[in-house]
Amino acid sequence: MHEPALRAAAFGSGPLPDPAVARGPGSPRERLLAAVVLGAQGRYAAAATLLDALRRGNDPLLASLAASALASHRRQLGGHHRARALDGEAFAGAATLDTAPDPDGLDAHGARADALLGLAADNLALGRLTAARRLAGRAAAEDAGWRARVRGGWVGAEIALAAGQGAAAVPHAELAFETALARGARRHTVKSGIVLAVALRAAGAPDHRKISDDLVGNAMATAEECEFLSLSWPAALVAADLRPGHAEEYRFRVAQVLHAVLRSADPCGRRVAGESPWVPVPGG
Repeated sequence: MHEPALRAAAFGSGPLPDPAVARGPGSPRERLLAAVVLGAQGRYAAAATLLDALRRGNDPLLASLAASALASHRRQLGGHHRARALDGEAFAGAATLDTAPDPDGLDAHGARADALLGLAADNLALGRLTAARRLAGRAAAEDAGWRARVRGGWVGAEIALAAGQGAAAVPHAELAFETALARGARRHTVKSGIVLAVALRAAGAPDHRKISDDLVGNAMATAEECEFLSLSWPAALVAADLRPGHAEEYRFRVAQVLHAVLRSADPCGRRVAGESPWVPVPGG
């Protein structure tokens, strides 16, 4: 599978490639995109194999982007300490780079923004709210394009929620959702819908229950349709809170998806999930 198709699957609305195709040989950039797709599917072991090789490669830009992508996968399984080390590696590798711009942020500005936003999310999860704000501000200064705006919206909303400021989280979440929707980025739209649903509920906005319920319902349906297992279980967790009458059903779905994800994770991924207070590991 060639770069345009992989890029559409990673950052747009293109169909996901067959996993065997995504893991096959290709250019370094194609392998990076394949790893992003595999991570979205929750196939963390296959993604880590590709990303680890790119981190050791000769291209500093791709090494930085690969470290950030692997950090994101660790963070999705609750491994914020390990993610922080990878995000630090990613920023160090991209700090002085200067490259041509890329429409999806696969360039020097995008690499620095990815690393800084990852570090902000890591610090937020570790209770370092001031550091998270500072890092998110530095990422915004990179002006790295649509993907950084979406991810910056997620992090900005999460910082506001962690500070107990539900109303302040909504504009960040709305920016992420609207940007992802306008770009036609299905995976980013799914996560943005989940973040916006949580922000609206926390803000107690008018009609927030119905709007949040619709957002989460759409996110779950798209995640299932597109096999975004990395997002299916967070969406189901939020749905369990929004729809208490069906909470048991949704928590059962969370357990099902996590079981499948952990079977496809590398040993480090399984270990961080088991150690994390954020991930409801089946049988844990």
